[in-house]
Amino acid sequence: MQDTIALPLTLLLCAAILFAGCTGSPGPAGTSSPPTGTASGSAPAGGSLTTSPTDAMPANIAETLTVQEKVYDGTIPVIFNGGMEQNLIAAINVTLYRADGQIVTRTIGTKKGDEVILQGTKQTDRVVVYMTMMNGVTYKVADVLSPYTVH
Repeated sequence: MQDTIALPLTLLLCAAILFAGCTGSPGPAGTSSPPTGTASGSAPAGGSLTTSPTDAMPANIAETLTVQEKVYDGTIPVIFNGGMEQNLIAAINVTLYRADGQIVTRTIGTKKGDEVILQGTKQTDRVVVYMTMMNGVTYKVADVLSPYTVH
């Protein structure tokens, strides 16, 4: 009697395991494959001074930064203002496309108040900011022209 119950029960258990997907070999513990690529399009070619749309970050991880007005000497302060999930940021890269054709990339720290001061020209320059999250996704969070005005 027990043999007649044990065989169907064993088959049922094997079927449940197969349908649950538990037969694959697990990868190393604690690893997952991060998303590849970026949320934004490709970087501008050859130092273009034409802006393009920025990416909308998910509301639960939205962070803010400020590209301030160009100072009288042509410098452009960029300040990280932080946000609710700033601990999820791996890097913040700021690229300055100068009117004279030079391209300068700098990195800002990921703590509230961290800043970088870029040396622009006394003409209109372009500032593009990319924020890379810990999961590998990169968002273009700012793409602005920074005109020079006589003070």
